[in-house]
Amino acid sequence: MSRFLFVMPPLAGHLNPAVPVGAELVALGHEVAWAGPESQLRQRVGDEAVVFATGLRPYRGQRDRGLRALRSLWEGFVVPYARAILPAVDQAVRDWRPDVLVVDQHALAGALVANRYGLPWATLAPTLMELTQPYRALPRVDAWIHGHLAGLWRRAGLPGEPDHDLRFSPDLTVAFATAALTGPVDLPGRVELVGPSLTTRPAVPDFPWHRLLPDRRRVLVTTGTLAADLSQGFYLRAARALGPLTGTVQTVLNTTGPPEEAGPTEAAGPAETAGPAEAAGADPTAGPGAGPGARNGLLHAARVPVLDLMPRLDVVVCHGGLGTTMEALAHGVPLVIAPIRYDQPVIAARVAAAGAGVRVSFGRVTPERLRAAVTAVLDDPAYRVSAGRIRDSLTTAGGAPAAARHLAALARPRQPAGR
Repeated sequence: MSRFLFVMPPLAGHLNPAVPVGAELVALGHEVAWAGPESQLRQRVGDEAVVFATGLRPYRGQRDRGLRALRSLWEGFVVPYARAILPAVDQAVRDWRPDVLVVDQHALAGALVANRYGLPWATLAPTLMELTQPYRALPRVDAWIHGHLAGLWRRAGLPGEPDHDLRFSPDLTVAFATAALTGPVDLPGRVELVGPSLTTRPAVPDFPWHRLLPDRRRVLVTTGTLAADLSQGFYLRAARALGPLTGTVQTVLNTTGPPEEAGPTEAAGPAETAGPAEAAGADPTAGPGAGPGARNGLLHAARVPVLDLMPRLDVVVCHGGLGTTMEALAHGVPLVIAPIRYDQPVIAARVAAAGAGVRVSFGRVTPERLRAAVTAVLDDPAYRVSAGRIRDSLTTAGGAPAAARHLAALARPRQPAGR
């Protein structure tokens, strides 16, 4: 059997699909270790896993959008993170002596170390940001990205110039998507589209399951961890949009508390005026003592067990991150997508083109338009039929077990670094 070292960034949407793949490799009899932020990895891989801590690197510029967001992604996170963790990843390779490195697309230190020691390596692509190459029509932007890649190569002390794009291993790229979302694009090198990588996640003990109403259709509103600082206004509009529907629809807002200024008819009420359960969100049938939120049934929860909740949902309103989108479609749940940046507009366009959802503007959608979009998806069964069709295609893609098989086939008899 072989040894694998996963090199990961401190991003939940990147860690979530990688962890099930590691578990599948272990089930096949392989040894797996992790290099990345220990505090976040431990929450997902457990205390028994081998973790080589790399430390954290702040992600600067998270509020940027458009091309400014691309610049902040590379200059505020990808490049400095690669530089910061390179020594720790190098040490992890020398200590663990892996046969294969499994490198997240935004943890490029792993690619650099693999080239340094001549190790076979695979890329994990948890987003469509690189796969769909949305900036390929902008040669100067593309050259700017490759300039950063060349700079990392030189800084790592590697000779000459890179002969391949460090975002894509020449050996294998595992992408957690299918052609239904990537569309007809020219994918670089060997790319295996395995669909979503799903598994059980740590329980959310404080989620108020008892407040879910059995006689209502359900909508989840979530914008992901990286968009938290941009999302307060969107949650406010979502509360105003969906509040009037609470006679027939229950909405779960994945936010730390009632949106500011939502008012007594749209929000669950200030946490300081209610007990713990009421602060998380209340429903109209909760009875006496339910708190101000009893007036409208909007349920606020800072932590939502998304995968456990999916089978109970009728619509997901989200920002179009690949993780949330694929999790919804894997359960046949249609979407209303308000893309913010990066590959999210591409994903939103693909979902809309497939008939599995509707795209709205994150920054400009009014409560009335958002309500109309959600109502359209709820009331027209064609959206759920299309989402079900994509669900079936995702099932055949194979998910984490297929990814693990591709990685296991990549391991070949050889002497890894330091062995």
